Amino acid sequence: MMRQHAIALPAVLLSLLLAACQPSAPAGDANAPGADAAAAQGPSAEAQAAAASAAAAAGAPVDAGAADAAGADAAADTPADPAADTPQGDGLVAGVDYVEIQNGQPYLPTDGKVEVVEVFGYVCPACARFEPLFSAWKSRQPADVRVTYVPAPYGPQWIPYARAFYVAEALGLVEKTHTPMFHAIHITQDLPGEGKKPDEEKVAQFYGQYGADPKRFLADMHSFSTEAKIKRGLQFMVRTQVGGTPTLVVNGKYRVLGRSYEDMLRITDALVARERAATQGPAAP
Repeated sequence: MMRQHAIALPAVLLSLLLAACQPSAPAGDANAPGADAAAAQGPSAEAQAAAASAAAAAGAPVDAGAADAAGADAAADTPADPAADTPQGDGLVAGVDYVEIQNGQPYLPTDGKVEVVEVFGYVCPACARFEPLFSAWKSRQPADVRVTYVPAPYGPQWIPYARAFYVAEALGLVEKTHTPMFHAIHITQDLPGEGKKPDEEKVAQFYGQYGADPKRFLADMHSFSTEAKIKRGLQFMVRTQVGGTPTLVVNGKYRVLGRSYEDMLRITDALVARERAATQGPAAP
């Protein structure tokens, strides 16, 4: 069993969580031949239950019944007759394009903006493929859209990078380091990825290239503040029923589905417009 400040996962739980990182693009992605069609259907019941267990074991408070209901919620994601769900004027269909989270709350206060969260992992191959598309999408967003990253701590190879992300965020280094981190893991392989022994010192040295003090960075990776952020991220993942990466969540209310990475971004655009209209009213003619 895990104790507070120890987020390493049991072997069986870890195997379920690691399976949640989609090894290929969602079905229909022209840039990823052989993409797994199952990945387009959203998180599996097993992955959601595992994520709930991980959050509870790590000490993150979980909404009542979230862990027990994970499998049932996943089964309800795709209705028997999706066409019966009436689109809200934007062409989207619940259960096909997105899952609506009951009583959903944003990850952080929105301050009048529309929040788009990407739950991701630096070691996740699917996230590495999605990153260029999502970064380009992010760069086109107006000022009322806030993109927030939540790193998934899916086991020993993921946790150091999740910790490092939060330290880099506190230092204001994410914009400079986000894309280079994917490159260092998946392209040049200067940093360990899946299947390799984690190396926190190497991770800290990577951020040293961008102005951080590696020794201080390494210490901050295990600070109380970083630990609290890890737990808050786990709680958000359970609340929004995230069981795979990459996953997009709009205002804590809608978990995006889609048949390809491009389709995920199309759906996100429509959900952002829906939330903008709900909070700001219709645009002036």
